Amino acid sequence: MAQILAPSPQWQMRIPKNSTNASLMTSKMWGSLLLKQNKKATTKTSAKFRVFAIHSENNAINRLEDLLNLDVTPYTDKIIAEYIWIGGSGIDLRSKSRTISKPVKHPSELPKWNYDGSSTGQAPGEDSEVILYPQAIFKDPFRGGNNILVICDTYTPAGEPIPTNKRYKAAEIFSKKKVIDEIPWYGIEQEYTLLQSNVKWPLGWPVGGYPGPQGPYYCAAGADKSFGRDISDAHYKACLYAGINISGTNGEVMPGQWEFQVGPSVGIEAGDHVWCARYILEGDWNGAGCHTNYSTKSMREDGGFEVIKKAILNLSLRHKDHISAYGEGNERRLTGKHETADINTFSWGVANRGCSIRVGRETEKQGKGYLEDRRPASNMDPYVVIGLLAETTLLWEPTLEAEALAAQKLAMKILIEPKNCLYDIKAATFVESLVSPPNNNWEEEEECTENFLSGLTKKWKREQGDVAFKIEFVEEIVYVAGVIVVRDNLDFSFHCFPIP
Repeated sequence: MAQILAPSPQWQMRIPKNSTNASLMTSKMWGSLLLKQNKKATTKTSAKFRVFAIHSENNAINRLEDLLNLDVTPYTDKIIAEYIWIGGSGIDLRSKSRTISKPVKHPSELPKWNYDGSSTGQAPGEDSEVILYPQAIFKDPFRGGNNILVICDTYTPAGEPIPTNKRYKAAEIFSKKKVIDEIPWYGIEQEYTLLQSNVKWPLGWPVGGYPGPQGPYYCAAGADKSFGRDISDAHYKACLYAGINISGTNGEVMPGQWEFQVGPSVGIEAGDHVWCARYILEGDWNGAGCHTNYSTKSMREDGGFEVIKKAILNLSLRHKDHISAYGEGNERRLTGKHETADINTFSWGVANRGCSIRVGRETEKQGKGYLEDRRPASNMDPYVVIGLLAETTLLWEPTLEAEALAAQKLAMKILIEPKNCLYDIKAATFVESLVSPPNNNWEEEEECTENFLSGLTKKWKREQGDVAFKIEFVEEIVYVAGVIVVRDNLDFSFHCFPIP
């Protein structure tokens, strides 16, 4: 049934069941159906009328469907641009259409636009105008031709990002030189659940009941185990047509639950592609996960496993910050059961899907690769997650003491690089004979420190003004997970070195 809003009486027209010789509708016939009154019908005062789809027994095509599928490219240079943005809840998508005079290849060629923010929960009624800035374009799989989907972010008329514009901060993070140089890659696994159209109940479940235990449904084949494959496949092809960097799809562990993967994508484009893929599917993202795979240039190169472990240390120290930004309702998912970690406890492991951060077996074997953050919920904002991962692992600098303590807590053997040193210290260069305390007063040196040093010298150079000098007195030395943590008595700063 098609509903068309128009200021005219409401008429209902049906083809009788015994009508067997129906033919395709011409445009003249279509106009007659819409405009010519049926004298036998009862007139009703209404601001809309209904036109029932005309179907004969030999499947004559509805004229309305023909119009929806009409490609206007041969007749005009004009295109339709569907401007898409995130609404006030942070997960709802809004859009409206605009005619553009000719095809475009870059969002900078598109005009800014505005909308009523008071109707989306993003602005007060007395000052409701919100401005749309086009940021990414994709081919429109619904309209075809040269028509496009436009991912936008949102600003005040003065050019300030509104509070729900999470893309703005992420773009700032990805514009930092240190982040640009590391070329961060993301692979995002978006899970979703299909619901039966007539009831709010998962597809493939008996209404009001529950399916059998999980096991036969993951990546399953067969009509009794795989429910909604046609929708998943249609979405897959639509994303490929649109130019979204979709890399795969699969059935998940619950009947009616599916997943698609986007990536590897670089930086901010990962968020743009996930939001556009969500728009095409038009789904509700609650009730599942959105695991996010992440790597930097240094992680992907030889020796990258040490970089990955250093990133995991940083992530452990900001666990609460990440959890608070990783989606709503996550406490119901991250229970420590069913291949999830407990929401309150950070953990990591190799090939362990019950951890906060999983490292693949191949990454460990090759000594380089990527990590998987298994904490984000399916309703997470990808701009927030990808930006936070880059910020925590590339821009945020914890103290050496915090790093060492985190390594001890996670039982992680890791090389923590010395900071604020004149030159990098290798283990072999600072293990020499023991430097005496001031005035050779050994009574002032703690016995445990003397025993720990065991006749070895701890020498390194630090830069202070124009003077490079040796620190000749060690205030404190702690051994933590394969690392020497040294605190000097000059400014009580911490320095970490690997055990030779």
